[in-house]
Amino acid sequence: MCTTYLASKIIAELKKEKIAIHSHPHLIRFNPFARFKTRGNGGVSFKIAIDNYTPSIMEIAKNIVLKNVEELSQMAHENTNPGVVFYEGEITEKMENYAMKAIHSIITIDEAEKFAKSIGAEIHKFKKGRGIIGAIGAISCPLNKENSSDYTYELLTYRNKENYGKPRAIDQDSVKQMNEKTFPDTFENIDGNYIAIEPRTPCPILYGIRGENPEILKIAKSIVKVTEPIDSYCIFKTNQHTDMHLQKIAKISDMEKYGCYIVSGHLKDDPHVIEGGHVFFTLEDGSGEIEAAAYEPTKDFRKIIQELIKGDQVQLFGGIGCGETFNIEKIKIIQLKNKITFQNPICICGKRMTSAGKNKGFKCKKCHHTLPDGEKIAISKERSLKENKFYETPVSARRHLAKPLIRMK
Repeated sequence: MCTTYLASKIIAELKKEKIAIHSHPHLIRFNPFARFKTRGNGGVSFKIAIDNYTPSIMEIAKNIVLKNVEELSQMAHENTNPGVVFYEGEITEKMENYAMKAIHSIITIDEAEKFAKSIGAEIHKFKKGRGIIGAIGAISCPLNKENSSDYTYELLTYRNKENYGKPRAIDQDSVKQMNEKTFPDTFENIDGNYIAIEPRTPCPILYGIRGENPEILKIAKSIVKVTEPIDSYCIFKTNQHTDMHLQKIAKISDMEKYGCYIVSGHLKDDPHVIEGGHVFFTLEDGSGEIEAAAYEPTKDFRKIIQELIKGDQVQLFGGIGCGETFNIEKIKIIQLKNKITFQNPICICGKRMTSAGKNKGFKCKKCHHTLPDGEKIAISKERSLKENKFYETPVSARRHLAKPLIRMK
């Protein structure tokens, strides 16, 4: 199913019971390179605001949450293992550290259970219950400027059940108009003719708009036209597009499998293309080396990578997947090597000469002039890449957590 849809459905039921939600629910994305994860690897949390706290109100709230998770977990994919966590109290530094670990690296189910017990949280596991890992993280993740924690918002609209799995009826021209009027306060709406607000899976979401504040998202929603009814919508506060998953690391040898990093080094070899259109090269520094890749779904970004040459110094943003290859999300060019090409000399008549044979120099086909001891001329070729410039994957291939360049200005 869909975690955000589940959360919005629960929130709507709580409101019917006069149980208010404090501010916007949080949508937290975790380590995109974790081996066991859902497609978006996200968790949702919300804070119940109760003026007159009573155990009976809390019991009603818990029952609503658990009933909905139980029902929808039965409809979910067999590999989906939901979890629910209830927590009362302040968010401690210990909890924030847990959330960052879940975003940066790996936490096991056993670890999560022990942690929940240590903070006095109540957990509910469905099937294997792996979802408790993200549930604790969604409660604990800091999303406030006081902690220098970047955040964005996403407005998600949901479909009527009878339309699940059918083509979405979104007017593309209205999406382009919305983008023209609200960008860059909203972003990742389109990518050429690709409508990026539209999911490509048969989930309950009709479309999702990402932006800097809830007000601009409501304006954007008013511009987008659809020809199917919207069942409901919800605005989430989120760590999407913040690069929160990336740890700046001093050396390659300190990186671990499934980790997310910002790492610098130089190319040990020229990039090469393998079957399927994936582009690879080896990054090295004084401590070690790692294979890095731009995969076929990144499309024209691969052309940027192919422009690199051995010796170029770069900074990579991304993470290490199952194959222990560094998946590039963004790249910054630090320093470019001179790209030298060798050409045959020009004849006195102005014509470029050709080889006269091995170790025989050059000859001119036009005037027959020869250079028996001539050598090829080294030419410094201008690079298309620019130093101190960032390059990023296209919107269609960008991960939820990757910060787009428009947000780095």
